[in-house]
Amino acid sequence: MADDPAPGARVRPVPFRGGGFRPQTNSYVSLAVFIGLILLWEAGSRAGLISPIALPAPSQVLVALADLVRTGMLWKHLSVSLMRLGVGWVLGSILGILVGLLIGLFTIARAALLQLTSALFAVPKIALLPLFIVWFGIGESSKIATILFGSFFPTVIATYSGVDNVDRNLIRMAQSFGLSWGSIVRKIILPGALPAILSGLRISSAIAIVLLVAAEMIGAQFGIGAYILQAGSLFAIDQLIAGVTILAVLGLAISWVIGRAERRFLDWRS
Repeated sequence: MADDPAPGARVRPVPFRGGGFRPQTNSYVSLAVFIGLILLWEAGSRAGLISPIALPAPSQVLVALADLVRTGMLWKHLSVSLMRLGVGWVLGSILGILVGLLIGLFTIARAALLQLTSALFAVPKIALLPLFIVWFGIGESSKIATILFGSFFPTVIATYSGVDNVDRNLIRMAQSFGLSWGSIVRKIILPGALPAILSGLRISSAIAIVLLVAAEMIGAQFGIGAYILQAGSLFAIDQLIAGVTILAVLGLAISWVIGRAERRFLDWRS
């Protein structure tokens, strides 16, 4: 045939071009950028370009963190915050996924709950914290309720949006093969909506951390938010930034867990 290569000719392999714009992670670049920013910050502080009153050097923040570890207060504050965040965010996410599935799968639930969810989602949850204190008291219940309420609505919206965006051709094909309603939900709708659900969990976790700090600044003796409030009232900026650093690490840890879940449950997309 005319298209066959001549005998002895070298055949150049064609590179695979079907990657589908799949992003590649490079932890070394992000680590280098982070270290570079810290070094610039430290150098600017030592050179007098950055005022230690406005922004202490990273070495001073590290001393404040080490003091928290040495005195045992780090675990005291962190354990209380993790308990509040864990209970509020987990319960809010579970309830949000269940209600989002109801709205996405059932017409009656959509008609009854969709507009209500959209209206309450726009309400700033921090503004409702005094109301929760009146309802549940100034103890743990009001703080957990604030985090739960704030985590619930973005999870609901992400879940039913994920259900709505499932390819309807896949559902029609499953119906043509005689699959039951439960099998279609379990094998097509839930896997198809899972990327949106996990994205909603990322958003709700960030909102939960913000609400955690706000709730702990009212009537809390321990917790990262209470520690930050106390440091701010004493103008201990190094301690304040140390508390913010702990929150940033906490956010990164939650994001890492959700990322692992994405790689575990969404490998079918690759």
